[in-house]
Amino acid sequence: MAQQRGVNSLQFNQDQSCFCCAMETGVRIYNVEPLMEKGHLDHEQVGSIALCSMLHRSNLLAVVGGGVNPKFSEISVLIWDDAQEVRDPKDKLVLEFTFTKPVLAVRMRHDKIYVYSFPDNPVKLFEFDTRDNPKGLCDLCPSLEKQLLVFPGHKCGSLQLMDLSNTKPGTSSAPFTINAHQSEIACLALNQPGSVVASASRKGTLIRLFDTTTRDKLVELRRGTDPATLYCINFSHDSSFLCASSDKGTVHIFALKDTKLNRRSALARVGKVGPVIGQYVDSQWSLANFTVPVECACICAFGKNTSKNVNSVIAICVDGTFHKYVFTPDGNCNREAFDVYLDICDDDDF
Repeated sequence: MAQQRGVNSLQFNQDQSCFCCAMETGVRIYNVEPLMEKGHLDHEQVGSIALCSMLHRSNLLAVVGGGVNPKFSEISVLIWDDAQEVRDPKDKLVLEFTFTKPVLAVRMRHDKIYVYSFPDNPVKLFEFDTRDNPKGLCDLCPSLEKQLLVFPGHKCGSLQLMDLSNTKPGTSSAPFTINAHQSEIACLALNQPGSVVASASRKGTLIRLFDTTTRDKLVELRRGTDPATLYCINFSHDSSFLCASSDKGTVHIFALKDTKLNRRSALARVGKVGPVIGQYVDSQWSLANFTVPVECACICAFGKNTSKNVNSVIAICVDGTFHKYVFTPDGNCNREAFDVYLDICDDDDF
């Protein structure tokens, strides 16, 4: 289905108010609430695109070529400035960063793009070696108060965190490590302030949260008992909740501020059990969940609160579907909206 609709990748902006869709036909930018297309770059302008990342709600986009008919190289990140009033669309490509290998992921913040400063006089700031990282896993804290970068560590199942504000450009500083899992990291995310990092391994049964300052494990959340591939982990804006999507076609919602809201195993009432079963019993299960198309990759994030006790989660799938569910602290979860975002017409100039 994803190939039929031509979607190569999806990514939210830093506050999850917009998302960009990298496609065989170019790039499309959407507002989340209300759902509407805010702009697009067609195939004649940019060719087929593998990755796209937007900087908050600004006119700056980072794009990486890929797919069937790319105009740009897969080893280059290009910065597109749509505010540029020029006759030739090519002149809107204001920056280009070229690497020796294909680009797997791009993250931006107000003052940095991955490890380059921009847009004035781009200078390479840092370069970090990572463990084999085929998915290009990394996250960059959007807060202006904390310049934190996280990526898989050299040791299997570990996370490396680097405070970019404490490192001089052009120098190498050892990141501090969190031993998060026993198997390879498959998904990771920072909360908005950069105070907590969440991760899951390739097994996909557990999500673990760690304090980024003390490196202490804060909580362990159980997605399920059978292996799964996690597509996305995201925190709510105030870090009260966390959502996660997987190839099981389920989006799980966990409580972080009041963990008593999360479900527990029925065995938890039994009392003392063996160490292996005890780990299972002590796990916290999602307080709510909802389904999307099975084995259809999707990204998920929290929407705007409709009231004090009602929250919402948005799921955007590569098959072109948009899902919005509202949930309450007691675990009640209902669909509020469904749409096909690829069928929505352009609402505004980009």
